[in-house]
Amino acid sequence: MGSLKFIGLGLYSERGMSLEGLEKAKSAGKVLLESYTSLLPGLNLQNLEKLVGKEVKIVDRRYVEDGKELLSLSSSEDVAMLVAGDPFVATTHVDLRIRAAKLGIPVEIYNAPSIILVAPGAVGLQNYKFGRSSTITFPPPHSDVPYDTLKLNRGSGLHTLFFLDLKAEEKKFMSVGEAIRLLIAMEKRRREGVIRKDLIFIGLARVGGPEQFIKAGRGEELADLDFGTPPHAIIVPGKLHFMEVEALIMFAGADKRLVEMNT
Repeated sequence: MGSLKFIGLGLYSERGMSLEGLEKAKSAGKVLLESYTSLLPGLNLQNLEKLVGKEVKIVDRRYVEDGKELLSLSSSEDVAMLVAGDPFVATTHVDLRIRAAKLGIPVEIYNAPSIILVAPGAVGLQNYKFGRSSTITFPPPHSDVPYDTLKLNRGSGLHTLFFLDLKAEEKKFMSVGEAIRLLIAMEKRRREGVIRKDLIFIGLARVGGPEQFIKAGRGEELADLDFGTPPHAIIVPGKLHFMEVEALIMFAGADKRLVEMNT
């Protein structure tokens, strides 16, 4: 009997996995790297292979979503699936875990930091004050789910984390500016006053790495700002505590008058 080991790599490079995860990858018969649900900006495949002591095969969306070959391999030998961030932020991985369990394949999980955990602390917001998160996707089709999520959260005074769409196989990654323009377009369609001119946006790029960049400001300001290479994310704060105000001024370069309007 084999096994399927999900091993998180964290947010930046191959060095973000835990020591326990590294040990399990070294002992696995096969090591796979899932390449489409997120991006590790500092990943070096050769360095990763040196760390685990064996070849690392990169697998794409079709391979992971189909899952048949992966589950067949895992039924007879130990397979390590390396993923960016934490293993089960992506619903595809949850599906694989369920299918493996139904087939009686042992599943092991080795966690690592994810954007959901790291982003609040990076900008100085209190993590228990976050509501639902949402993904801003490339059109077509046009999805207003992010707009509805923001409306719901702000109605309760909660912060909102937006993931930004990516199409890794096409090397297409949504930027902070593109995402903000899509949100503004949603407001023009809906006209419900959710996205106002004085609304604070916080753009985040390469969180958790040495080239992390964070900036808070009005949407029209950040939409034209170059946040550099991906991955990017956005936070829209809800009602701010005085300590969060101070943190946004210090850590995200927020304008004092703007953030104080949201306390």
